[in-house]
Amino acid sequence: MKEGLRCCAMLLLIMLAGQALAGQVTHHRFHSETLGRDYPYTLYLPDGFHESGLEYPALYLLHGSFGDDQDWVNRGALKAVADRLIRQGRIPPTVIVMPGSQSWWIDGHNEKARSAFLDDLLPHVEALWRVVPEREWRAVAGLSAGGYGTVNFILERPELFAAGAALSPASYHPVPPANSTAREHAAFLTPEGRFDADLWQRLNYPAYLDSYLDQEYVVPLYLSAGSHDAFDAVHHARKLQLALEEHQPGQVPLEVFRGGHTWRVWRASLPGALAFLFRYLQPPRPLGDATHAMPAP
Repeated sequence: MKEGLRCCAMLLLIMLAGQALAGQVTHHRFHSETLGRDYPYTLYLPDGFHESGLEYPALYLLHGSFGDDQDWVNRGALKAVADRLIRQGRIPPTVIVMPGSQSWWIDGHNEKARSAFLDDLLPHVEALWRVVPEREWRAVAGLSAGGYGTVNFILERPELFAAGAALSPASYHPVPPANSTAREHAAFLTPEGRFDADLWQRLNYPAYLDSYLDQEYVVPLYLSAGSHDAFDAVHHARKLQLALEEHQPGQVPLEVFRGGHTWRVWRASLPGALAFLFRYLQPPRPLGDATHAMPAP
């Protein structure tokens, strides 16, 4: 009897400890001058954020085509995964920003999502949420169309991001397959309702490759895809891996999971992607750390 009570008490302590280390998820919006409307985002703050006196790394986690800012929490188990990895010490406490976009993270035919992300969202988050506004504390990741956006962001602006992760990236080259939702998304549709292949090719990652390969920054990139992906994401991810491997050998891993272009694959990918990113991101630091916050005179 006593042994049973002891086991129950131990289980309760474990459960309470898990709850005590739980992060907080909240939803926010701010006015975006670029978009001319409110910009929504979902925010994960690690346990103890408000009392810690620390500045944190920031991960910007992008949703897929026709998704929204709550997808990663509602369908991707983001909170549970982040809580567990932080509790296990596999990643440090971090701020995770999940923005919402009505485009494919591009300045497309419907709105300037790329400019809003870079010019409005990043400054807003860095001014408000005590994240370190420096490259070594900043990463970007996403699934499908969000993976497409991730790859484009790190190749176009490598000075902004220390690492990236693209899960089943919709970085199709030279054009999307016939069944891709890119072909019916307003971001790529002309006023006449036709898919704009020229716009796709101007904004897809090959357009940024030469300039990325010619400069000094290296952005390690984790890739994953499902073995039965309806859009052949493994093939396209391998093409991307091959294009980058010589520039950054050993820093473009590709994991293939059993499954399709589905949340099952993306949930399976998430722990490895987060662990990879934090091999390159700096951990939290004391607020106002002068050794990093300002250059030496």
